[in-house]
Amino acid sequence: MKQANGHLNKIWRDILIEIEKSVDSIVYNTYFKESTIYKITDNNKVLVKVDNNLQKMVFMEMIELIAEKTSIVLEEQYKVEVYNKDELDTLIGNQQETNKFMTLPLEIDLSDNIQSQYNFDNFVVGDSNKESHSAALASALSPGHFYNPLFIFGNSGLGKTHLLHSIGNYAKKHKNDLKIMYITSNDFITRVVDSFKKNRIEEFKQDMYKLDILLVDDIQFLAGKEKSHEIFFYIFNELVNNKKQIVLTSDKHPTEIKGLEERLISRFYSGLSVGLDSPEFEVAKAILDKKLELQMINPDNIDDEVLSYLATHFSKDVRKLEGALNRLIFYSINFADNDRITMEVATKAFHNQTSRERDTLSVESIKDSVATYYGLTVRQIDSKNRTRIIVNARHISMYLIRKHLDISFAKIGDEIGGRDHSTVVSAYDKIQKLLKKEASYQIAINEIERKMLNQ
Repeated sequence: MKQANGHLNKIWRDILIEIEKSVDSIVYNTYFKESTIYKITDNNKVLVKVDNNLQKMVFMEMIELIAEKTSIVLEEQYKVEVYNKDELDTLIGNQQETNKFMTLPLEIDLSDNIQSQYNFDNFVVGDSNKESHSAALASALSPGHFYNPLFIFGNSGLGKTHLLHSIGNYAKKHKNDLKIMYITSNDFITRVVDSFKKNRIEEFKQDMYKLDILLVDDIQFLAGKEKSHEIFFYIFNELVNNKKQIVLTSDKHPTEIKGLEERLISRFYSGLSVGLDSPEFEVAKAILDKKLELQMINPDNIDDEVLSYLATHFSKDVRKLEGALNRLIFYSINFADNDRITMEVATKAFHNQTSRERDTLSVESIKDSVATYYGLTVRQIDSKNRTRIIVNARHISMYLIRKHLDISFAKIGDEIGGRDHSTVVSAYDKIQKLLKKEASYQIAINEIERKMLNQ
């Protein structure tokens, strides 16, 4: 039978309302919120469309709950089948696949080393980390049943450790019969060495085999440690073969880690590898807001311009961003004349940073950053071309050169196509005014500054 899309969508919205009551908000927002209904068949089946295989696997893991809520809304028993976009062509005739998994009981009590302050609720999600966040949440939601191992890579300070502890904390809260361990690769090496010294390596391996979730931070430091390689290889195989979850982090993609055995690299690569990048401006601002909330500091006491400055200049990694905020708060408490943190206070707090900026930036590097952002060339910025996008990039270049290098308007004009100093003054004033009322200009300039200051 056919139903109008509006009627179907209303039914699915009502079903989602029921589902939302029974799952964590972070699970609902990540996996359920954007799903859609495809069809209701005459033989009491509801066909649901999802965006990708990971989302489908989450649905399949919770299929009984979804079917229960569907039957409540439709007031009749219904089965639910889930398909991704690529499967819709062959929808008719496909059989629903369900998997039942067993959880082994615990026998021993190893210290889990999970730090309670890190969780999914206080992990700020954006384009730079949403893939890693989604994969980590899936591993916590149903350990061992999705991508295994999960390999998270990225530079230091981007949130890899936060995600590992979030997985552990989520699993502890919702599946308290699981045995979990967080360990750094250096600690793992130390335990292996101690076990060999005490002639207890087999006992160590047997203890590790009993884990349901193993979270290993900075696996790259295992490189070159042959004995530890061998022991980790045995543990890895035992856990994965028994559908126990392994999550690894590294500062490099598994194929780029030098000094690891090929057999280990191939196993790391057999699951899912996801990367973390430096936070974009909006995410950096959101991280600052979250840190202020955790420190119980009223954000109204800090000028928004100051938070934008921090998000622009210190967003290469989250630790650097947090350190800058702590530096600013320390300076304002001890040296500022009043309680409000203004741009003047921030400038004084980071005066050494400003000096280093001028040492590393140049007219050419600023023009190059602007040109890259707009998909232009520096030659086009310097040219006489009056195309709107080129003029806009030219004016922003003038503004940023003046702001960061503080050279004369006449000199800036000479550097950008030999223009008159009054043209540069006009462009600078124009951009200043636009920044106060046009969000698009604020976003563009913040992103350009973030790239050129953190490259």
